[in-house]
Amino acid sequence: MAIRRRHQPRRVSQEDKHKINSKITAQKVRLVGDNVEIGIYTKGDAMRIANEQELDLVEISPNADPPVCKVMDYKKFLYEQKKRDKALKSKATKVTIKEIRFGPQTDDHDYEFKKKHAEKFLKEGAKLKAFVFFKGRSIIFKEQGQILLLRLAQDLEELGKVEQMPRLEGKRMTMFIAPHKK
Repeated sequence: MAIRRRHQPRRVSQEDKHKINSKITAQKVRLVGDNVEIGIYTKGDAMRIANEQELDLVEISPNADPPVCKVMDYKKFLYEQKKRDKALKSKATKVTIKEIRFGPQTDDHDYEFKKKHAEKFLKEGAKLKAFVFFKGRSIIFKEQGQILLLRLAQDLEELGKVEQMPRLEGKRMTMFIAPHKK
């Protein structure tokens, strides 16, 4: 019986993103970089200039005519690019959505309890998804569910704004509230 092996997906290395040194196929290139006279050179001349400075020749814009190449330290470039990407990723805001579930005939005490949680979620900066779930024949109380959600929206008016008004989808009536921008 043969052993089946799963194929691992091929990793895309950083080197595949840019052509460097001998992998550049164009015969003439536009050369840019520090300590380099900008202009159009043959590939051999550009390689010689890069070697004299002990740097790499990197194809930056392959679609240009002629392709643009830069004389630089490629490993340092990759390191700085990775650092930039990481900084951008850390600054990106992560939106969390908290859910609160009501029944169509939720009691006042339960409503107040869930409203406190909703206030806490909005103060933390999370979006709120409030929904009324209709079980069985309780769908006949959809007006009560809508009134309940609109009451919640009115009570949370100072903490957040309604992003989506109550809407019935199947057995759920959903409403989204987003926190105010700080």
